[in-house]
Amino acid sequence: MSGHSKWHSIKHKKMATDAKRGKMFTKFIREIMMAAKMGGGNPDTNPRLRMVIDKAKSFNMPNDNIQRAIKKGCGEEGGVQFEQVTYEGYGPGGVAVYVEVLTDNKNRSASEIRSIFSKQNGSLGGAGSVSWLFERKGIITVKKEKIKEDELLEIILDLGAEDMTVEDDVYEIITPPENFDSVKNALVEKKIELEDGSITFVPKNTVRVEGKTAEQVLKLLEALEDHDDVQAAYANFDIPDDIANAVRP
Repeated sequence: MSGHSKWHSIKHKKMATDAKRGKMFTKFIREIMMAAKMGGGNPDTNPRLRMVIDKAKSFNMPNDNIQRAIKKGCGEEGGVQFEQVTYEGYGPGGVAVYVEVLTDNKNRSASEIRSIFSKQNGSLGGAGSVSWLFERKGIITVKKEKIKEDELLEIILDLGAEDMTVEDDVYEIITPPENFDSVKNALVEKKIELEDGSITFVPKNTVRVEGKTAEQVLKLLEALEDHDDVQAAYANFDIPDDIANAVRP
């Protein structure tokens, strides 16, 4: 999980920077619209919608923007229709890369995602080429200063969490997707402040990359995440701590 943890930490800090520029709001609006379209506009009965609303609010997205996106997703207001697409490929060093996209034009997105892979020393593959190397997990992070490790472990294991690791200044809690809400809600009810929480893809194993190759992998992932259509990019890599620390915003 170490490669995932490093990229997760880099992404979270980068998202905070992007949110200040309004870039994340565009991504949140698209995801809210898609979640509402697929599961309805009530977050109490639509876990996916509730999760993205919570994340959007954590980045101080105005409630008016959230409600407008929900209405558009439900067809109550006119707007562009988005669809969810995935792309798979390989980055430098043979690192597998899985990309989730929300787009209003699949042909444009495919061309632009392929171009990003090519420019960053990677290659786009076919459907199923790397997806088998990842699995969905719930990931919740809690600042170490908020609670002692043994106290947190006692809480989460009783609720069905699979594991917990210590990464930098946070605890990273791993859950099966079906137990994510129960673990997250229990922590919130106990007034334990969460730094982040989402259902995501994590690699089943990682490829170690170092030096220039590690830097190239990070540049590929950052270029993908900077694309407006990309909701998330995942990769099965592990890199040295000094390189991970050097690229954090």
